[in-house]
Amino acid sequence: MTASAEHIRLLEALLFASAEPLSTKDLHERMAGAGHDGADVGSALMQLQRDYADRGVNLVQMDGSWAFRTAPDLGEALSLEKEVSKKLSRAALETLAVVAYHQPVTRAEVENIRGVATHRGTLDVLIEAGWVKPGRRRETPGRPLTWVT
Repeated sequence: MTASAEHIRLLEALLFASAEPLSTKDLHERMAGAGHDGADVGSALMQLQRDYADRGVNLVQMDGSWAFRTAPDLGEALSLEKEVSKKLSRAALETLAVVAYHQPVTRAEVENIRGVATHRGTLDVLIEAGWVKPGRRRETPGRPLTWVT
């Protein structure tokens, strides 16, 4: 390999291995540390940028630092959302049924109807799924929070 190709190869490895963007100064120091003191980092970066111009990954300069980033036109293809179906536990289904039928209902009322204690995690699962949400507070002693669908 020629020296220039070796410099480009080393720069490519340095940029891929780095978790953070690297400044031209950092690249010079790392190249010198690897035994490539006379490397023309600027021209090697430009060549590397040209080499990656039409690929899925581009070499970009941001605030004086260099990093590989996904090509902008591929961003939508990479952000596909995967819907994960998750089954509700028996306790969550029972709690949801009680809230739906008796709403607005307090947690104590849910526990009384079900005959067992309702764990906070059960309501959290239903809230995250968007099935249950907090309602108004009752105008009774303790002002308990009600739950609605």
